[in-house]
Order: sequence, then C-alpha cells, then structure tokens
Amino acid sequence: MKKISLKIEGMHCGSCVMNIEGELDDTAGVKKSKVNYASQIAVVEFDEEKIDEEKIKEIIQDLGYSAK
Repeated sequence: MKKISLKIEGMHCGSCVMNIEGELDDTAGVKKSKVNYASQIAVVEFDEEKIDEEKIKEIIQDLGYSAK
C-alpha cells in the first residue's frame, strides 16, 4: 500500500469533498481517501499493483478539479 497527499484546486463546498471521496472510494485499488476542504488536501491510500498516482489524478481531474 502507498499513501499520497495531493493538493486539490477547484473545490468550493462540502459537496465537492463528497464527490471526490465517493469517486475515489469506488475505484478499484483505492483503499481509502480523505479530502479536507479547509486545507484543500486529499490523502489517498492505494494498492500500487492495481492503480497508480497518475490514474488517481486523472479521476480527480475528470470530476472537474485540479490535483497536484
């Protein structure tokens, strides 16, 4: 398992947090995600054999946010 922190840009409410967490938690290979609206940081724990960091960023970007 690997854990990463990503800076999320474009969130403007609590629903944004729920959208990102919901999508990531439903993704194969993602064990757990926690998004903090105040700090604009997402912490994602995932299985490197099933998904990589670039795919996680892509999922977030497909939702309309920026992930760095």
